[in-house]
Amino acid sequence: MFAEATRVVDDGIHREHHGAEIIEASPAFKKVVRQVEVVAPTDATVLLQGETGTGKERLAHALHQRSPRRDHPFVTVNCAAIPAGLLESKLFGYERGAFTGAIAQKLGRFELAHQGTLFLDEIGDIPLELQPKLLRVLQEHEFERLGGTQTIKVDVRLIAATNRDLAEMTTSNTFRRDLFYRLNVFPIRVPPLRERPESISVLVKHFVQKFAKRMSRPDLAVSAAIMSALEQWAWPGNIRELENLIERAVILSPGPDLRVNLEELRVTCTPSPSNGQTLHDVEREHIRHVLHDTNGVIGGKHGAASRLGLKRTTLQYKMKKLEISRY
Repeated sequence: MFAEATRVVDDGIHREHHGAEIIEASPAFKKVVRQVEVVAPTDATVLLQGETGTGKERLAHALHQRSPRRDHPFVTVNCAAIPAGLLESKLFGYERGAFTGAIAQKLGRFELAHQGTLFLDEIGDIPLELQPKLLRVLQEHEFERLGGTQTIKVDVRLIAATNRDLAEMTTSNTFRRDLFYRLNVFPIRVPPLRERPESISVLVKHFVQKFAKRMSRPDLAVSAAIMSALEQWAWPGNIRELENLIERAVILSPGPDLRVNLEELRVTCTPSPSNGQTLHDVEREHIRHVLHDTNGVIGGKHGAASRLGLKRTTLQYKMKKLEISRY
């Protein structure tokens, strides 16, 4: 995956980016790297497709950093984390008086990303009624703020990401076919971690160094037995699950060896999608296991959201969508 250093200037707006270093090069990932290098210098719309936790946002950063827009804003919006009623104003902004509480004009993410890159994560969750306005700005590069009449022109490069099958959604009329074609200019499939096991050892060493440095500790040695066990795990939560596990292990390892609670993997064991379950089934089961392990606690340092690498609001949204109770 790409290691990067960024500074967040505003909510979801990044203006400084330093070299995205490729720290894994498994055969399955080499194709992704080649695609990134080819499309990054262009203004083509990129659609990143892959399971949750595979690193799609980091790839979006890498695409921006390797583009002529690298010195301009990189703006992110998680479409699944924002209530449908607020997403339009988030994307397009609003004028004073547009609705109750709109006491001043507010710029939307498209304006803030002018001359830069806009990354729309979980784009499959954009409400159907908002999709025509998104299609218009992608085709015509113009829009109006909520409650406004002035047409605003923008120059934005779009990168979108999803863990859902948008093509299938078009057949069920839950996603506009014309919008799908407009997004699908340059699709990149990001393989799950179980399809690139050669990457696990590299990622483990990277995360150990990262968290040891952050906690002002010397590097920890990883035994062959521990590494072998980690390489054999299916990682249903992908890189995010691996990163969270290593962070906990570093915290609990006084040194000099990394101590990993392998029983934790068995407790949170989730069937692989290859056994006939859908991705939603796997995600539902994994979230349920983590909620059970945290006694239903969602927020906080040791809550389920933190363990899953999600924002509390994002986890609550997923729980509602997947019909998951507290535990």
